[in-house]
Amino acid sequence: MESAWVQTAIGAIKIITMVYDIITMPIYLAIQRPWKRKQLARRVKAKIIQQDSTSVTYRTVDSPGEMHVKMMQNNIDTLERMFNFVTKVHTTKRCIGTRQILGEEDEMQPNGRMFKKFRMGDYKWRNFIETEHAAACFGRGLRELGQQPKQNIVIFAETRAEWMIAAHGCFKQNMPVVTIYATLGDDGVAHGINETEVTTVITSHELLPKFKSVLNVTPNVKKIIFMEDQLHPTETTGFKEGVEIIPFSKVIETGNKSTIPGSPPAAEDTAIIMYTSGSTGTPKGVLLSHANCIGTMKNFCDIFKIYPDDVLIGFLPLAHVFELLAESVCLLTGVPIGYSTPLTLIDSSSKVMKGCKGDASVLRPTCMTSVPLILDRISKGINDKVNAETPMKKAFFKFAYNYKSKWTSRGYQTPLMDKILFKKIAKLLGGRIRSVLSGGAPLAPDTHEQIKLCLCVDVIQGYGLTETTAGAAVMDKWDMEYSRVGAPSSSNDIRLINWEEGNYRVTNKPYPQGEIVVGGTTVSKGYYKLPGKTQEDFFEEDGQRWFRTGDVGEIHPDGALKIIDRKKDLVKLQAGEYVSLGKVESELKTCPVVENICVYGDSTKQFTVALVVPNPKHLEDIAERLDIRGVEFEDLCDNKKVEKAVLQEMADHGRKCKLHRSEIPAAVHLCKDIWTPDMGLVTAAFKLKRKDIQERYQAEITKMYAS
Repeated sequence: MESAWVQTAIGAIKIITMVYDIITMPIYLAIQRPWKRKQLARRVKAKIIQQDSTSVTYRTVDSPGEMHVKMMQNNIDTLERMFNFVTKVHTTKRCIGTRQILGEEDEMQPNGRMFKKFRMGDYKWRNFIETEHAAACFGRGLRELGQQPKQNIVIFAETRAEWMIAAHGCFKQNMPVVTIYATLGDDGVAHGINETEVTTVITSHELLPKFKSVLNVTPNVKKIIFMEDQLHPTETTGFKEGVEIIPFSKVIETGNKSTIPGSPPAAEDTAIIMYTSGSTGTPKGVLLSHANCIGTMKNFCDIFKIYPDDVLIGFLPLAHVFELLAESVCLLTGVPIGYSTPLTLIDSSSKVMKGCKGDASVLRPTCMTSVPLILDRISKGINDKVNAETPMKKAFFKFAYNYKSKWTSRGYQTPLMDKILFKKIAKLLGGRIRSVLSGGAPLAPDTHEQIKLCLCVDVIQGYGLTETTAGAAVMDKWDMEYSRVGAPSSSNDIRLINWEEGNYRVTNKPYPQGEIVVGGTTVSKGYYKLPGKTQEDFFEEDGQRWFRTGDVGEIHPDGALKIIDRKKDLVKLQAGEYVSLGKVESELKTCPVVENICVYGDSTKQFTVALVVPNPKHLEDIAERLDIRGVEFEDLCDNKKVEKAVLQEMADHGRKCKLHRSEIPAAVHLCKDIWTPDMGLVTAAFKLKRKDIQERYQAEITKMYAS
């Protein structure tokens, strides 16, 4: 009866909206001019500048934007010049902000356990003059401690205001900053420190204890500078003898009294040695010059329109080139950056005390950067919330979503539906977000569409690698497709070259396909202390530097690039079918029961298998449907009935995502452990380390194939 009632109610709503659409169509047509939006979406964004039977090269057709031109006119070719310039322009405008933590209290959870939660206040801001002064003092303070220009220095800390101050202090003294992910294990940290021969490390209160063990295998380190905690004093005893432990504020204080002048870098000097996340082995240090960084900043400025009230919420790792340069563009354009953490981001985050607001609710940002992993989680969170509602609310959400999707694809906006439903969902991130820039990995089309529609934001996907300083291609904001990464950026050319083994050729129809090679001012000088690998992956041609990405793409008639494969992820099965493991994982990761997944293919077998980290809640839901109750998560993972049901759910989802039969795993193993960088199974950027996962689960893989 309820189902019939729901269907009748939704049917009535459909009739009302149809009448509403007919009445308002002329008004929306005149005000929104959807044909113009569709014209902008279809416009040609890049042209062919070179073509033969083995390769084709594309370049943007757009002219440099206003800020790009301004940077050229003012000869801004280093990060040091950039910050000096913007400080004169923006002076007392808000620059970087930190949320005040007023206290930490125990809070009883529904399960009876006690968790420590933060009682938080407002954001405390530094203006541009204060931020530049702090950076200059920090740089001089380092010189007083004996650090010299062109001498490497490590920053190993979480994303926070002091990270940015420290980096710009180093840039002012021409000290290359070695960035190491805060989530990296001890071995990875020691590798980065030892390879770059640093004597000084900048870290934080939270990460300092790691060095009690790391210092035993990093003999060159003589000084550790730590960023202080707002609540707790830092324990500085018990470290290796002869190593000086110095507070961050003390370095600034020392620099404030110093008369040592700055040592401005040249454009070709190394700004950053950024360690890649190491998905295929030991992390490699990528040499990024000031010119590389400025090139990518010009790219970003040409894509994004900045508004006077814009605010960015910064929480991704600054040790990732994508976040560092996105925040640098904010500095350049006068957009304030409010810092956050995944533990305090939204009202329901794990460290936010009941009755206290999360960072997004207080800051009310307009822009944020993200990675697909976080957007997938937000998307699953929306679905979970909808599925927990009454049948009527679920049905209404489905109707509203399909309604908005239909009109958006025709070039219209849906202000009434947004007000009734979607703006309420958008309040999750403060209610003012208008733009989300996603990078670091391919974004699933379903996730892309859902975030765009439900949060009422432009989701702009970019493509690039550490080796191309994040810059290569950026999606056009008017693009109405969900699976493309855009045309070449203003500082880059993109070339496709034939990859015969995978049958990807530039002569393929309907679109040219091939390995993506990126050229331009953002391409790195190479890998630190790895001349052989540098020669293998980089080359010079016609005065331009190029990088072989290993990614496979196709370029559409409007010049937009779509990533379709990865050379290293391609496996050929016994029957001759090629399966792109990364593509299959990307699609299956959007299945509600899948928290993480690694697909494995043996070329002597006819099918693939999957190692799956299941979502605990969805696994319980599946168990309940099978009439299995009161069983622990670990035991559910071992249950053959549950395993079979998960495999079926993944197969149904795979077919919905239009995966070929040979691409859908034929067997699954449910992993009880969540894969973290500390386990060595994923990188600091949470990319899969296939070889390590395969070695750890070899017995389970053998068992799956035997079954």
